[in-house]
Amino acid sequence: MQSRLPEPAADERAHSDQLLQLLREQIASHGPLPFSSYMERCLYAPGLGYYSAGRTKFGAAGDFVTAPELGELFARCVVNALQPTLAALGAQADFLELGGGSGAFAETALKAFAAAGTLPRQYLILEPSADLRQRQRERLQANLPAALGARVAWLDRPPEQDWCGVLFANEVIDALPATRFSMRDGEVCEEYVALDGEGRLQRIDRPADSLVAGAVRHVERDLGRDFADGYRSEILPQLPYWVQAVAGSLQAGLMLFIDYGYVRREFYLPERDDGTLMAHYRHRSHNDPLFLPGLNDLTASVDFTALAEAGNSAGFAVASYLPQAQFLIGTGLQEVYAQTLAQGAGEHASYQLAQQVKRLMLPDQMGERFQAMLLARGLESLPLPAELLAADQGGRL
Repeated sequence: MQSRLPEPAADERAHSDQLLQLLREQIASHGPLPFSSYMERCLYAPGLGYYSAGRTKFGAAGDFVTAPELGELFARCVVNALQPTLAALGAQADFLELGGGSGAFAETALKAFAAAGTLPRQYLILEPSADLRQRQRERLQANLPAALGARVAWLDRPPEQDWCGVLFANEVIDALPATRFSMRDGEVCEEYVALDGEGRLQRIDRPADSLVAGAVRHVERDLGRDFADGYRSEILPQLPYWVQAVAGSLQAGLMLFIDYGYVRREFYLPERDDGTLMAHYRHRSHNDPLFLPGLNDLTASVDFTALAEAGNSAGFAVASYLPQAQFLIGTGLQEVYAQTLAQGAGEHASYQLAQQVKRLMLPDQMGERFQAMLLARGLESLPLPAELLAADQGGRL
């Protein structure tokens, strides 16, 4: 596997070796790390984790491409879905983006909100990475009029005061530190990262604690079947607490989550017996999360049934759930495409726009692999496009 991946530069390998040494010291001092703790350190360790260090993450020069990086179509459709809610909530409504990426979404969204006359009072970005926050700030300062840029503020933690508006998260939940579980003789085990006799990282299983075991048993009850011995997958026992933490103070409004994943019965198919965990390195995917820690984006697909349950626990109701392709159609992709095409400059721009649509819409690209979930609370009615409500597949959850 590793031989087909690009070789890291000397400074990148040295960076990974620093994180590896930190992991070794922690394991030597405190014992094996739960895989979720290992993943958290690989992604977010200050100055060393994947999202905390300075290398480009998004786009052609990074390790993967998100929908906002492809162009403006995605963000403009999202704005079409959400701006009626901002308009209904009035001048005090805020917009909160979780994990702002490169700032591409915020740039396009703010321009689109301004054009629609539904600018939020504040455009808030909850971004734990100081490096990404700086990149976002520089991009928005360079590309937005001062009056729009003045509405942007960065948060270190979710709002503590009650607020109304919209929360948006694109490819955020897949990066939450995932617990890996397995079944052995009918009992639930949890995957840990330990050291072998030569100081190398290795994965081992230990009996799961009550929180993890309880979460797995809940899934089994919901599926109506037990997991077979040897079955291994991911679960997010912390998801209800996370949703409450990020959205507990949102008293009236919508949450929109877009990510790759499945409903529960598809996530935990018997044949998907090693889960969905993937590592992404320079636009290549592989399945060794111990390879070059700190240089890989580690992700797991989303159990959207679990997300619906977590939203319900926090007081939200599912307003609509559907594949990304259906979401974009229901939020006016055809019109946005036609408008953008009319403003284009030449054959190359038209070709690029067509490629953008393909990436967003084709089933083997983002169209079916990515799902959209809207959750609502405190709204007298749902100010969502009728096409979006008509395409709802919430019954699959």
